[in-house]
Amino acid sequence: MKKRLTTILIFIELFGSSIISHAQKEQACSTCRKNSVISLGVLGTIGSYYLLDQLWYAQYPRTSLHTFNDNREWLQMDKAGHAVTCYTIGRLSTDVFRWTGLEEKKSIWLGGSVGLIYMTGIEILDGTSAQWGFSWGDMIANASGSFLFIAQENFWQEQRITLKFSYTPSSYADQFPDQFGHNFQQRILKDYNAQTYWASINVSQFMASDAAFPKWFNVAIGYGATEMMNAKTNIYNVDNSIHQREFYLSFDADLTRIRWERKWMRTTAKILSFIKLPSPTLEARDNGRVKMHWMFF
Repeated sequence: MKKRLTTILIFIELFGSSIISHAQKEQACSTCRKNSVISLGVLGTIGSYYLLDQLWYAQYPRTSLHTFNDNREWLQMDKAGHAVTCYTIGRLSTDVFRWTGLEEKKSIWLGGSVGLIYMTGIEILDGTSAQWGFSWGDMIANASGSFLFIAQENFWQEQRITLKFSYTPSSYADQFPDQFGHNFQQRILKDYNAQTYWASINVSQFMASDAAFPKWFNVAIGYGATEMMNAKTNIYNVDNSIHQREFYLSFDADLTRIRWERKWMRTTAKILSFIKLPSPTLEARDNGRVKMHWMFF
């Protein structure tokens, strides 16, 4: 199981009484914000690594740094999770660096790389634990998520393709709680049967600028998996079911492209922009089964 990073955003607003003092305060504010973000980032990273090491990795024997090939496990659902995690962290971190006043290019490259840098530290912890190992497959997935964000910001100056996540509880967690978690917090991270990862594509941005088409309308392509009782083989199965890949085609909305009147609405829209909205969805499994969901999350 890979850990997810919770990024804390702190917003500070300073106002001046005159044009000159306002400019001086803006400069001081920018420096203060940069120092605050750097300090919180370093302390948060070191602290989270320490907590993970003590609460998770300390339970298992230590080894020298080694690699582990887990590319065939969980039908690559964990790899999709790594990509979405690094993409999301990169998008949030870039907004933080922009808020500090850092110039645009540096904000994109530095912020977009935060997820990759942080998750590399997680891989090193994995690589020094006898239970796991440093996974190059995970690293490729991490880099892919960060690259997708950075490339779009540099070429389009916007995110036309957004990586998103959705979760619907599965029955497997109730059957195997030790494997998939005993509560919601554990299951949303560990139960790959319940997760779906999406590439949500904004249609209007690929059309002519004067096209009469909703700016918020997205088409989403999803990937999931089911009937997985463990990483490689269904050793607990009693009904001869096998791992199944799931592919989805659905509708979605880019809430950040809607003109919200109030700031708290815009903030809420940005937070929810990483979650795929429930909508009619076409599902196809790799065993040939096709199903229409009138509402799927």
